[in-house]
Amino acid sequence: MADSERESAERTYAAMVDTHLTRNYLAHLGHGLLGQTGFRLLNAPTFLPAYILLLSGGSNIAVGAVLSLQALGMVLTPMVSANLIEHRPRVLPVGFTTGAAMRLMILCIAAAGLLLPPNIALWAIGLFMFGFGLFMGMQGVIFNFLMSKVIPVSKRGRLTGLRNFLAGITAAAVAWAAGEFLLGETPSVAGYSWTFVLAFVLTSIGLSMLLFVREPEPPNLRARTRLIRRLGEIPTLLRQDRAFTTYVIARALATMGRMAAPFYILFAGMSIGLTGQVLGILTMAFTLAGTFSNLAWGALADRHGFRLALQASIGLWIVATLALLASSGLLATTLVFIGIGAAFQGFQQSAMNLTLEFGERDELPMRIALANTASEVAGTVGPLLGGLLAAILGYPAVFATSIAFLGIGGWMLHRYVPEPRYRIVSLDPMDPSRRP
Repeated sequence: MADSERESAERTYAAMVDTHLTRNYLAHLGHGLLGQTGFRLLNAPTFLPAYILLLSGGSNIAVGAVLSLQALGMVLTPMVSANLIEHRPRVLPVGFTTGAAMRLMILCIAAAGLLLPPNIALWAIGLFMFGFGLFMGMQGVIFNFLMSKVIPVSKRGRLTGLRNFLAGITAAAVAWAAGEFLLGETPSVAGYSWTFVLAFVLTSIGLSMLLFVREPEPPNLRARTRLIRRLGEIPTLLRQDRAFTTYVIARALATMGRMAAPFYILFAGMSIGLTGQVLGILTMAFTLAGTFSNLAWGALADRHGFRLALQASIGLWIVATLALLASSGLLATTLVFIGIGAAFQGFQQSAMNLTLEFGERDELPMRIALANTASEVAGTVGPLLGGLLAAILGYPAVFATSIAFLGIGGWMLHRYVPEPRYRIVSLDPMDPSRRP
């Protein structure tokens, strides 16, 4: 395609994005609102770790092992997902299939607790968490790529901030209600299971919101390539973009800090107990913190870039973890969970969006897959290492190791990864600076 034809095709594509921007913006907002409300009930570092601890009879190693199975699943599928969609003019149909399968795994996790004896349910939940991770790894590539196609880079920070803000308010209310009415004073396996049934319902309604998306066909696509050959091209891609390669490593090292996440609530429970009310309050604090902080993270990212927002979230995460070691009582612990929740959401939002700002559109699925795979390798090893450290040396050793990984990852990001936004302005046809 000649340069003039390419420019004309890109302008046509950008015009299509503009035409459907409001519709697609609202569809992504609804999808994120309901989807994240449900997923936070499962992924918050409160309900699921306490659930596994109850089923396992108090085993920290079981908590780390089951949660690492989710991350293991997420390691295996991003590359497959990228290879599956990068040659397709529309990726939303594949997204619906993987999204539905992911939500089915949540329903199976809930059903295992309701229908199986505790020892068998624990193994079944491990299997379903692995399946959840498999499909989550695919969805992470598909839906991030979809957003990059229909939402201009200059509006992504506000969208993700507003989406997470609204989802956090809803999730906080749902978490409080689940702790108060489904779990109660003495949480039971059935109470946790019904909480996850609720998560399944909310995420399923959220997925249906994407029926309203109008996905444009890009003017140029990669030719379909066998997965083995595509994997063989990865070393060249990494050599050609040192900044992206260093970002992937830094993000993975910081993600190792996630090893402490399942043990925050277990450490706090040693002093304040793990009643349904306590779980509801701390989950509400965690989600509300992410809710309100996301507006700040989004505004910071839109003004100064997601790199700075990611660095700030890592710093807050370190401070909150140190504060947890010194806290006692429900009020102090709640304040700590506010800090942890804000840091978690800032890290997740910034890392996801920063990945989208490296390289050109036709290479984006593979870049997302590479970054997600490296992070989830760390996410697989982290909980296992955390469980072993907790069982042998205690929770403070887990938190200290987590802080070390966060610090190294943050330092690498600051020292060796330049802000990529100023490179993408000339590459992104949807950015206002590209408009004629």
